[in-house]
Amino acid sequence: MLIVFFNRFLLTILILFFLISNSFSEIINKIEISGNDRIPTETIKIFSKISINDKVDDNKLNEILKNLYDTNYFSLINLSLKNNILKIDVVENPIVYNVVFDGIKSESLIETLKTQLQLKERTPFNEILLVQDKINIKSTLRNKGYFFSSVDIYKETLKDNRVDVIIDIKLGEKSKIKKISFLGDKKFKNKKLANIIVSEEFKFWKFISSRKFLNEEIINLDKRLLKNFYLNKGYYNVKINSSFAKLINENEFELIYNIDSGSKIYFGDLSINLPSDYDEENFNEIKNQFNEIKGSVYSVNKIENILEKIDRVVLSEQFESINANVEENLIENKLNLTFNIFEDEKVFIERINIFGNNVTSENVIRNQLLIDEGDPFNKLLEAKSINNIKSLNFFRTVESEIVDGNDKNSKIINIEVQEKPTGEIMAGAGVGTSGSNIVFGVKENNFLGRGIGLNANLNLGTERIKGKFSVNNPNYQNTNKSLNFEVSATETDRLKNSGYKTNQTGFSLGTRFEYFDDLYLSLGNSFFYEKLETDSTASARQKTQEGDYFDGFIKLKFDYDKRNQKFQTTDGFRSTYGVNLPYVSDSYTLTNTYSYKYFTELYENNVSSISFLFQSANSLKDDDIKLSERLYMPSSKLRGFEIGKVGPKDGDDFIGGNFLSAININTTVPQILPNNESTDFLIFMDIGNIWGVDYDSSLDDEKIRSAIGIGIDWFTPIGPLNFSLAQPLSKSSNDKTESFRFNLGTTF
Repeated sequence: MLIVFFNRFLLTILILFFLISNSFSEIINKIEISGNDRIPTETIKIFSKISINDKVDDNKLNEILKNLYDTNYFSLINLSLKNNILKIDVVENPIVYNVVFDGIKSESLIETLKTQLQLKERTPFNEILLVQDKINIKSTLRNKGYFFSSVDIYKETLKDNRVDVIIDIKLGEKSKIKKISFLGDKKFKNKKLANIIVSEEFKFWKFISSRKFLNEEIINLDKRLLKNFYLNKGYYNVKINSSFAKLINENEFELIYNIDSGSKIYFGDLSINLPSDYDEENFNEIKNQFNEIKGSVYSVNKIENILEKIDRVVLSEQFESINANVEENLIENKLNLTFNIFEDEKVFIERINIFGNNVTSENVIRNQLLIDEGDPFNKLLEAKSINNIKSLNFFRTVESEIVDGNDKNSKIINIEVQEKPTGEIMAGAGVGTSGSNIVFGVKENNFLGRGIGLNANLNLGTERIKGKFSVNNPNYQNTNKSLNFEVSATETDRLKNSGYKTNQTGFSLGTRFEYFDDLYLSLGNSFFYEKLETDSTASARQKTQEGDYFDGFIKLKFDYDKRNQKFQTTDGFRSTYGVNLPYVSDSYTLTNTYSYKYFTELYENNVSSISFLFQSANSLKDDDIKLSERLYMPSSKLRGFEIGKVGPKDGDDFIGGNFLSAININTTVPQILPNNESTDFLIFMDIGNIWGVDYDSSLDDEKIRSAIGIGIDWFTPIGPLNFSLAQPLSKSSNDKTESFRFNLGTTF
C-alpha cells in the first residue's frame, strides 16, 4: 500500500509541475519593439531569434535577452509577455565616432595598438569593452618594452548618440635589460645559453637592436628556445621553472632564467604498432632508424625526424586517414617509445578558413598546406601544415580549430593568425689581426604580403667592399622551388699583398630546391663586368692581365645536410659540391669546390669536428686564369699563418694558386676553467696547401702547411672575442707566420 501511495503521489507532483510549466508559456502572436532609433525593427527581431507562433517560456525569454545583449548594440533591454504579445523595449548603445590616441607620435605604434582594440570606429560603445581595451593596450605596450607606461581611456559624448573614445598614453622610456642571468642546475655555461636566447643585454652602442629592451613576447620565445635546446641535449625532464625581471635601477632590469635540467635520458626500446591490414615493409625505413638511435642521447629532433618519415609514408602510400601518437615510458634513464599508427574515421575537408591575415596574401598561407578542401582529413598532415605556417616566421601566433562541417562526414578547419613586423635592420662591426669590417643591412621577409624576401646590405672590410641587393621568392609559382635574383658590386684591393685591384659588378639569377631527402640542388646563372688593375710591384706577366672583362657562368651546387641542427651543431655532417661553368669569358675558368664537415660529441659537453676542403680553378682552353680568379686560403682554414700570405709568390706578391686543400680538426675542452661562465677552450690542428701557377710553373710551391694550437672563445661585455695561439709545424720559406690571432665583433 505504501508503495502504491508513493507512486500516486509522485505522479500527482509531475502532473502539477507540467501544468505549472505550461501555465508560464505562451504562443507569440505579435512582437512589439520600442526604443530603437538607429537599428531597424526587423533587425532586432533577427537578433532575438524569435518569430510569430513560437512558444515562449521563462527560459526562452532569458535566451532572447542573451541574444540581444550579445550583439553589443544595447545598454538596456526590457522584455514583457502578456496576452500573447512580446514587447521588447531597448536602449541603444552610442556609436563610436572616432578613436583618438594622445601622447604617441609613432604611426606604426598607433597602428599596432589599433589592432588590439575591440572598440573601433563605427562600432557600438560598451563600458566593459572599454576596460578590456585598456588591459590589451597595457599588455601590448609591455610587450614593446614600455613597462612603466600609463593608459587612460575616456569617452567624449557627441550629439546623435555618438561618442569619441580618447586614449591618453604616457609611454615613458623603454625598460632596458641591464643583465641576463641563468640560475639553477643548468649544466651549460652562461656563454652558451646566452647564444641560444634572443634577448640581449643593453649596451650604449646598440642603437639599432630592439632585443635589448624588456619584451614579454621575446622572453616567452627565449623560454621555448632554452627548452628545445635542453630537449635536444638529452634532458627530457628539463624545466624552465621561471623567468622574471628584477628591477635594478630606474628603468633597468636583470632578466633571470631559473633552469632545472634534470638528468640526461637515453633512448631505450622503440617500436611501432600498425593496423593489421598494413604492409610492414612500408615502414622498414622507420624501423631501421629505431635501431640506429637506440641507446643514444634523447633528442626531440630525432623524434620529429621519425614523425617526418611517417608523414612521407602517408603521402607515398596514400594512407589517407592515418593518424599517429607516441606512448612514452621512462624507466630510470631509458625512455621507451611506442609509435601507434592507426586509421581514423574517414571524413573529408569541407572548407579551410583563414583569419587574421591583414597583410599576408592568403595564397602564401595556403601554399604551406599539405591538405586541401575536398581531401580526406588527415590529422598528421593538418599538424604539419600548421607547423609549416609557423615556420614562415610571419606571424606572432598561429592557431587552428577543427569543427564539424555541414555533413556528418566533413570537417572545417579554421586557421587564425596574428601578424607581426617582418622587417629587420642590422648593423655590426668587427676588428682583429686580419683587419676590420663594418656591416649594415636592411631586410624585409614578407614584401607586400607575398612572402617575398628583400635583402640589401653593405660590407666594408680591410681588403674588400661589397654591396648587394637580392630578391628571393621561396615558393615560385607554387613549385616548392625558390627563385632568387641578386645585383652586387664588389671592390677587392690586394695591391699590398698580391699586386692587383679589381672592381666587379653584375647580377645572378638562380633557384634552389630539395632534390632528395636533405639533398638540396641549386642552379643559377651569373654575369659580371670586371675591371682589373695592377700596380708597379706586379710582374710583367701579371700586368698583361690589366683590362676589362665580361664573364658569364652557369652555377651548380649540391648540398647534403644531415646536421642535427644548423645552429650550434653537435652531431651529423654536411657535404657540399659546387661548380662554376663559364659560357662567356676570356679565360673560361672552371671552378670546382667540395667541402665536408663532420660533428660529434666525444664526451659530456664536448663538441668535436673534422672538415675537408678542396678547390680548383683552371681554364677550359688551357689559358692563364685571371688574378682575381686565383685561389687563396680562407683565414679560418689555416691558423698560424698571416691571411693572404701563404702559397706561391711572384716577386713580392702572393699570387694564390690553381688548387687549394685544407683539413681542420677541432675539439672543445670543457674541463679547462669549467666554472668560468663566459669562456670556452678548444684545441685545433690545421693542415693546408695552395699550389699551381698556370702562367709560370717555376713559381709553384707544393709544400704542405700545418699548425697546432689552442683557441679561446670569450663572451665579453662588448661582444664575442675569439683568439688563438698557434704553432706552425710545417711551412714554406715564403710563408708569413702568425702565432697570435684575435677577432672581436659586436652588433648595434
